[in-house]
Amino acid sequence: MAIEDNRREYNFATMQRDSMRDDPIDQFRIWLDAALAADLPDPTAMCLATVDSSGHPSQRMVLLKEFGDDGFVFFTNLKSRKASEIIGNNSVSLHFSWLSLERQVVIRGDAELLSRENVDNYFRGRPRTSQIGAWASRQSEVITNRAVLENRYARIEQRFAKVAVPTPEFWGGYRVSLESIEFWQGGEQRLHDRFCYTPDVLNRTNPKWNIERLAP
Repeated sequence: MAIEDNRREYNFATMQRDSMRDDPIDQFRIWLDAALAADLPDPTAMCLATVDSSGHPSQRMVLLKEFGDDGFVFFTNLKSRKASEIIGNNSVSLHFSWLSLERQVVIRGDAELLSRENVDNYFRGRPRTSQIGAWASRQSEVITNRAVLENRYARIEQRFAKVAVPTPEFWGGYRVSLESIEFWQGGEQRLHDRFCYTPDVLNRTNPKWNIERLAP
């Protein structure tokens, strides 16, 4: 089959305004719970889009680790390309793709560094192998082969063999604020349902949310 003929109908569900929560975090929690209950692979995976100083975009998958009224949290190496681009322009986009449920969520907001206390608390709860891996990988650095990584891992493993693995100073996290959040539900005849939440700019501390239906 030619790729231009590869398509399917979306008929899992429809979405009406009166069936949606007034608060986008409540709505997101319902959809995330559904993705978890459906046993989808990597339901907390989200595509993070950033832009470099020349205006060129880049994307990569990261894992959601926390969310709430104050934003969506992920962790990363602070020497990585994503972190470097966030320093230059902290306006980012997050994209969740739960296509088995014919759903997508797109978030726009500003990425702000987490406190070291928050980072340390999360790092201490990671599997030890992941902690060592964080030390071993100089993310986005050019390396000659996989053996470089494996050798670094072995050295770090030996270095911390008898002690707890500390949080690397070059490792941290970000919280992405909610400038807007859009919910997309696939629909028949390509008449998809889209609703976009934006906060009332006059009351950002306890925002009321404007909810608009968008054309597919």
